[in-house]
Amino acid sequence: MSRTVPTTTAAAPPAGPPARRASERERRHDIDLLRVVCTAAVVLVHASAEFLHAGHRTTGVVGDSAGRFAVPAFFAMAGWAALSGSPVRDEAQLLTRLGRILRPMAVWTAVYLLWQYLAGPPPDGGAEEAARALFGSVRAAFHLWYLYAYVPLVLLLGVTVLVVRRRATPRRALPLLVAFAVAPAFAGDARTLTGLPLPDWEWSVSLSSLGYAVAGAALLAARRCGPRPLWLAGAAVAFAALVVYQLTVRHPAAYGSVTVAALTFAVLGAGRGSRVPERARAVLGRLSDASFGTYLVHLLCVMLLVRPVAEWLPRGYWAPAALAVSASAAAALAFAVSVLWGRMGLRRWLG
Repeated sequence: MSRTVPTTTAAAPPAGPPARRASERERRHDIDLLRVVCTAAVVLVHASAEFLHAGHRTTGVVGDSAGRFAVPAFFAMAGWAALSGSPVRDEAQLLTRLGRILRPMAVWTAVYLLWQYLAGPPPDGGAEEAARALFGSVRAAFHLWYLYAYVPLVLLLGVTVLVVRRRATPRRALPLLVAFAVAPAFAGDARTLTGLPLPDWEWSVSLSSLGYAVAGAALLAARRCGPRPLWLAGAAVAFAALVVYQLTVRHPAAYGSVTVAALTFAVLGAGRGSRVPERARAVLGRLSDASFGTYLVHLLCVMLLVRPVAEWLPRGYWAPAALAVSASAAAALAFAVSVLWGRMGLRRWLG
């Protein structure tokens, strides 16, 4: 695990627990479909990283490009849920939503640190590596960086909704938001004054992520957004452009880059309003509800199922097929175990 380094451009996705609807009739099955597709795409991105590390560069880049829309799409769906689909009614509900994210996040951070310790080599910083989880993503669970951005995003959008709708002043959430805002500078000042090697504060949301959230909310809430074949054609063109960009200019492409944004909104436009057959809605709903847990556990599945294949496979024409099969197996296993612990009533702790 030590070879994988967390960066702000590494893939890592779903957007926390799905918002609960008042009734099944109000449930957006197209959002469920997008959530499941994006979760599988996150698995593909991390599986592609294993093939890249093993020397299968072209296969890895193409696979990464095929799934790179997932993280921005999750920010978009988070914006839709917070601003349109299921806005918070009061401060208590907002804090409850944050708790549903932070609780499994803490559990799985501990799980990945333990896995790193047992599987080796141990983290370079020992106990300090675990302490860094209070400030930002740790290497053992590098894919959780997304939640360090998602939590302040949910907090910001939730407080905004309460203020705009003139609810009671959020007496706990508002100071918490201010604390998140001043924490980066405070951590830097504390490092200077104490001389301690305090990590940088990573609980923050970028302007590009906020842009995806607001623009994505508008797109997903729109009544009409054009013919689906046009969106699909745009997605195909954007995917080809992203592959070329990542092969020739920069890999990994920043999530705020033009090519990633074009692919993201094309996928959202194509998926928005998709009709799901009634007989498939129950299964799709269960998979959607399990998507957050799938995101949390999938890195273990990738290391168990994809990494050995990527390292064993000789370079050649079999790499794309091997990536497709091993990534699908890892995604299926991650979804299966998440559905299982959901039936066992453990979703509160495991996501």
